[in-house]
Amino acid sequence: MNYQSDYEKVIKTIENSRRFGNDYGVTITKKVLEQLSNPQKDLKFVHIAGTNGKGSTASVVASILKESGLKVGLFTSPHLIDFEERIRINGEYISKEDVTRLGNFLIDTDFNIGLTMFDYCLVMAVLYFKEQNVDIAIIETGLGGEYDSTNALGTPLVCGITKIGYDHMQILGNTLAAIASSKAGIIKEETNVITQMQEDEALSVLIKTSRDKKAKSFQVVSQDEIDEIKKYNREMIGDYQLENIATAKKIAQKVFEEIDFPIKENEKLEKILKKGIANAKWEGRMEILQKKPFFMIDGAHNSNGVKALCKSLNNLYPGEKFHFIMGVLADKDYEEMVKILAPFAIDFKTITPDSSRALQNDNLKKYINELGICASTLDNLNDIKDNLLDDAKNIALGSLYFIGDIKKLW
Repeated sequence: MNYQSDYEKVIKTIENSRRFGNDYGVTITKKVLEQLSNPQKDLKFVHIAGTNGKGSTASVVASILKESGLKVGLFTSPHLIDFEERIRINGEYISKEDVTRLGNFLIDTDFNIGLTMFDYCLVMAVLYFKEQNVDIAIIETGLGGEYDSTNALGTPLVCGITKIGYDHMQILGNTLAAIASSKAGIIKEETNVITQMQEDEALSVLIKTSRDKKAKSFQVVSQDEIDEIKKYNREMIGDYQLENIATAKKIAQKVFEEIDFPIKENEKLEKILKKGIANAKWEGRMEILQKKPFFMIDGAHNSNGVKALCKSLNNLYPGEKFHFIMGVLADKDYEEMVKILAPFAIDFKTITPDSSRALQNDNLKKYINELGICASTLDNLNDIKDNLLDDAKNIALGSLYFIGDIKKLW
């Protein structure tokens, strides 16, 4: 068998499956899992939803739990470069061989229902985590929460809710309350809920849902807990990561309580927390790819993400302005994103990401020009290297597909 060819066929089949099925993801995945004899039934897991910061938070939770000696599965999306990034155990990606084997098994099984790419990825992760006998899995939602495929897995030990903002409004609703209601769909009876600080409109929905669902506990990460993270060594730069790390720390501590993990000494627990936070990484978020000319990438793909990026840039490089390179999807709030970036911009270069949902570079350029800001288009990613300037820092941002493609070049 030509293994590489077989692997590529599996990935192509999965990636070309319909993005949205006829049923909700949760319905599709539940039916698939039932036909597989519910491999998730004994899986202890943490479920993380939100608009921004899900992946960062999930990766820090996984890193902390790993430092305690637990065998930790991590499921996130999308991938930046390699498909295998989506499924990890203790930081190690699933192998191409296992992707090929499990992928072929799922593709060849007649579930009598149309699976999307996300469904394939999630079920593959569940099967792999079961085979590898993980102690706990960290599961990041895809879209929303209530109808998301990941919501078919059952009741988590902890539900983590990161910052809620305006994203996927054509699906989740155009108010914070509606979006929060969808995210809150992961909350179930007898689970613990830990949320970041939210706008009042979103927070009230989370509180009511937790009460209605009879959640075991409900906690909001405090400013003091966020400030405490400044004392920790960390590779994940950016002020916005402070709240993500504080949330992850609180989630991990709750997990230790729930599984009655034998950490009796505060000193030992603090050592685990510090090491887990110091070792946590999340690529594509304020990641410096080179210093001369300076080039940073960031997966800020909506207005909330851009606000967080600008705040961090202002604190790291006060008074500086930047050359922005931007590639976004058409269903994002790109107009608001540009308005937030404008006070920090010398100019913009726009690129069309490699996605069927991409906003065309010329349309983005025209909108930026209408605001009186200099903007030009780049035809492709290879043009980036020739257009980095050394008079100021260059920052590429936007779609995670776009950021992943840039990382491939570097």
